[in-house]
Amino acid sequence: MRLNISKEEILERQSRLVKELQNNGLDGAILFNQTDIFYLSDFNFISTERPICLFIDPLGKTNLFIPALEIDYAGEIAYVDEIYSYPEYPGILHPMEYLKGILTETGFVNKNVGIDGDGYSSPYGYVGPKLSEIIDANFKSIQGWVEKMRYVKSQNEIELIKESCRWGNLAHKLLQKNVKAGLNELEVSSSASHEASLAMINALGREYRPYGQPAHASFRGQIGELSAFPHVVTQNATIKKGDNLVTWAAADVWGYQSELERTMFVEDVSSEQEKYFKLMCEAQETAFKNIKPGIPASAVDKEVQRFIDENGIRQYCPHHTGHAIGLLMHEAPFFDLGDHTILEPGMVFTVEPGVFVKGLGGFRHSDTVLVTEEGVELLTYYPRDLESLICY
Repeated sequence: MRLNISKEEILERQSRLVKELQNNGLDGAILFNQTDIFYLSDFNFISTERPICLFIDPLGKTNLFIPALEIDYAGEIAYVDEIYSYPEYPGILHPMEYLKGILTETGFVNKNVGIDGDGYSSPYGYVGPKLSEIIDANFKSIQGWVEKMRYVKSQNEIELIKESCRWGNLAHKLLQKNVKAGLNELEVSSSASHEASLAMINALGREYRPYGQPAHASFRGQIGELSAFPHVVTQNATIKKGDNLVTWAAADVWGYQSELERTMFVEDVSSEQEKYFKLMCEAQETAFKNIKPGIPASAVDKEVQRFIDENGIRQYCPHHTGHAIGLLMHEAPFFDLGDHTILEPGMVFTVEPGVFVKGLGGFRHSDTVLVTEEGVELLTYYPRDLESLICY
């Protein structure tokens, strides 16, 4: 299998965006979003205080604007027509002043230009002028356009996500194998992640590029009663007999991700734990049965929310059924009552309705699934039944 995205596929993405711009009366586009730049150029970079953008000029050419320290790297991997650079940030002359000159030179003045934001922003100390302050053009927001291009995955993208699932499965298997009462969550997760990553690197060889993390599995702090908080962070907790454990496992392959979550128990399971575990599993099955092409994403969540209400557990279910996944862990569209995007074959989602009972624990499985012509295919395949998820 390929472990990357081909040049041909990258160029086809660029062509699709150019056509979309033309169809909407736009002469060009300027994009600052890191994920969208990677998707359109194969240039994967660390976003810092130094502005980086990709722009499509009025001639339809794709260009990168980067700091000088990135020139050699971008020249090796980026599929673009031209690379422009500036010395440093903040520099004697601000990078946006360099960009002003380049945009003027390449014909953006007084043109209709799509932008994903009115300038660069960063939490790393960046300060600078807006695009609308440096160049006269008719700007239109195209925020989300490239993300919509990412909704339906190519066959190559699907294969990369499946590869991610395989190695996330191994990491989770090792995580469960290592669970013992009295151990610290960090020693269990770091050991499993290390062993799975070494196996992944050795198996895939020198062609493998994670553009993220290799195989990894953890609890993210969801140990015992703390598992009742859906997004608690790692607490360095000690695992105890009878604890709920809500897990997470994944692997990045050329930036593409999957998600595998399971609810496990340490040695013993109480009747209350078993009750909510079964309800969670039934909610997830409800979602699986309702996923099919041609319906709105909201219809899937509607059926899950109906199940939640019919079983009287509304107070324990604070979030929607799932989200798309790909280059980002959370992407649009969403299995949510408010998202009416029509499902299409090739879309990849997580399915993860959760039940969170304060004082007892959290109950959530998450599986990565593919929308097919017939319905849904589960890409993650770790056991979901109670018996298989008790750690001894």
